[in-house]
Amino acid sequence: MTGRRRSQDPTPAPLGPIVSSGHLASGALPALSEFEFALSMTTHAFHRWMVRCMAAAGLPDLSPLDVLVLHNVNHRNRPKRLADICLVLNIEDTHVVAYALKKLERLKLVRSERRGKEKAAATTPAGVAACRRYFEVREELLVKAVRGTGLDPRRLSEFAASMRTLSGHYDQAARAAASL
Repeated sequence: MTGRRRSQDPTPAPLGPIVSSGHLASGALPALSEFEFALSMTTHAFHRWMVRCMAAAGLPDLSPLDVLVLHNVNHRNRPKRLADICLVLNIEDTHVVAYALKKLERLKLVRSERRGKEKAAATTPAGVAACRRYFEVREELLVKAVRGTGLDPRRLSEFAASMRTLSGHYDQAARAAASL
């Protein structure tokens, strides 16, 4: 009788966490696996968005990293050293950022300049204009849509703060794993 009642019950059974790897969700913190899957999906969607937004802004041949580096160099209209860009973007492999800077320089979006013994990157007028066009497309297509969901901006900021905190835990765990 119990089995029969369940099959007639209109309330769906809970599915459990939505994860990409059930074996990882079987541990002590299944919600972490759920977060990782959502983070992976968000990362890929964000990368697609950056590339397509920049293409809509007139620069179709930039990678997600190129776009991030361009925006970072443009930030606060101050030249940035390679080490500072890597630090802010949390990128260990400086050569990938150096390659992105060279590509942006070839496209005349960024110029390099000397700051004492070091080189620094600064946006050119074309780079500033590209960032401005990206901003305009982002406001029209993404910001307007996200605002339409009714999501409280304070909650979005809280999500971001939690993600930054978790990134520190992942970095520490990565250092620990490297020493095994």
